[in-house]
Amino acid sequence: MDEELLKEYSELLPQKVLDEIKDAVPSNISKSKLKEILDKTLEEYNTMKVSPGECVGLVGAESIGEPGTQMTLNTFHFAGVSEMNVTMGLPRIIEILDCSKSLSTPMMEIYLKSPLNKGKGIKEFAENVKETKLRECIKEISVNIGNSSIEISLDKEKMDLLHITRKKLISIMDASLKGFTVKENDELIVVKPRGKDDTVNSLFKAKEKLKEMYVSGIKGITQVLPVKKGEEYIIITAGTNLKVVLEMEEVDATRTISNDSLEISEILGIEAARESVLNEVKKVIDVQGLNVDVRHIMLVADIMCISGAVKGITRYGVVSEKSSVLARASFETPLKHIINASISGERDHLNSVVENVMLNQVIPIGCGMPKLVLENEKGEKAK
Repeated sequence: MDEELLKEYSELLPQKVLDEIKDAVPSNISKSKLKEILDKTLEEYNTMKVSPGECVGLVGAESIGEPGTQMTLNTFHFAGVSEMNVTMGLPRIIEILDCSKSLSTPMMEIYLKSPLNKGKGIKEFAENVKETKLRECIKEISVNIGNSSIEISLDKEKMDLLHITRKKLISIMDASLKGFTVKENDELIVVKPRGKDDTVNSLFKAKEKLKEMYVSGIKGITQVLPVKKGEEYIIITAGTNLKVVLEMEEVDATRTISNDSLEISEILGIEAARESVLNEVKKVIDVQGLNVDVRHIMLVADIMCISGAVKGITRYGVVSEKSSVLARASFETPLKHIINASISGERDHLNSVVENVMLNQVIPIGCGMPKLVLENEKGEKAK
């Protein structure tokens, strides 16, 4: 490869672009071919440049907002799978950009290592990943008012599938229920209160608590669905617990993802969270069949993650960090911002777009950026 030719272009193209070209082209490429590639790259690079003073924020906002208003508010469902539905469309975009702490449909895509990714034993593995509560292992549960006890009949088939023994269940129930004794009685498990608090009301409360008791699997994953994606099998889950899933030996930790950007930020860092915001927004837009340049979405993702933590585009997130009082007031709760700024004696230097629009002044973008200073005939600067 002609290193001298690459050196010629080092001042015209960023080093990262040159490194990518170096990795992509074969080492025995001719000088004329390499020059042709570099010229085409330079042409593309120059068309991608933004002019000084270009209002990229406004262009980005319009480019996302305009198709966003036409977006249908549909919800995507996995047919025939109970509780497995995914929020899509505008509600999902709002959820991502507001950086919501409790997603309406948290999800994971779990990629697996061989032989599970070929489909061998994937159903059993998926069942072991899913959070199992006691109600799923019960055939029948009833309150015996005469004996002041709760009687439980277990589902042996379900327990065999989840590899849970009767003994393990009893020990879990014993540890979870304080003030109750757990005993075996033939095929039944009998739960009785130890003290005098054996009212019918307390028994029914204990019964409901028993049904929701955690038995096995990964907490937070309420539903699992093994599906074929391309040439391999993956597991789609309802609910997320990225930290625990990534620690599992059978899981391919390099590709397994969650749709919760805050969780990704906490476990994998801010760069991964930025990529998650970008991918999640792009996924929704692509499903809707809209065409939005990825750079507009990248700009939004950068703004959300620039402080080192993921912050939503809300008055508590990105907007709260604006130095301009009027810019903060233009978003939400204007009176609150103006009163607080008045009390603390805050100054607004009118450096940005919104505050100048509000005051009917020239905005500092494009032609409004340069300030012209004129001199009169005597050589003095005009006021």
